[in-house]
Amino acid sequence: MAATVVRYLRSAGQPESATSASTASASTSVSAVDTHPRPELRAVGEDERAPIDPGEFRSVMGNFASGVTIITSPAAEGEDSPAGFACQSFASLSLDPPLVTFMVARTSTTWPRIARAGVFCVNILGAQQGLLCRAFAVSGADKFAGVAHTPAPVTGSPQLDAVPAWIDCRIHAVHTGGDHLIVVGRVEAMGAAGEDGPLLFHKGKFGRLSD
Repeated sequence: MAATVVRYLRSAGQPESATSASTASASTSVSAVDTHPRPELRAVGEDERAPIDPGEFRSVMGNFASGVTIITSPAAEGEDSPAGFACQSFASLSLDPPLVTFMVARTSTTWPRIARAGVFCVNILGAQQGLLCRAFAVSGADKFAGVAHTPAPVTGSPQLDAVPAWIDCRIHAVHTGGDHLIVVGRVEAMGAAGEDGPLLFHKGKFGRLSD
């Protein structure tokens, strides 16, 4: 875990020497990690701004259908409940070693809890689980109320019942990417039921693969 913390702080542009005194404690707790790393910023001149309207960017990118997942983690020390949020920016990254990645907004209130836990489970949603996705997309509610789940085999992260597939991971690295963080997870275990097609998000609406 200490190596993960050092990689994290390096990616955030913080000097490694500043963390040498706390490496020992960081090896047993992810709470020492800055869960909202900030890259070096400077004023951007008007002539440097890309002529892209945020609304247009969202509209055009919405033409690309993406799968929908729920990222979960167990309750960290001192917390009463597990954490989770709906995420469509998920992808496989590497075969050897097995790595996956997801992106999360730097303003997310759920991400710091996942970072403290140091582990997560990717629950890939099926075509009929749009309501479950919406439940985890809200902020401030008890997202796990009435949601059946079991501990994932390695990390103990909530593995939601009836999902077509799940991927149990440890946080491997975190990088900054504009207004989002790029989280890389090392896969520890995974499984698939294969009984339902994936839930897709396309142009602001949920859908499914056509037969």
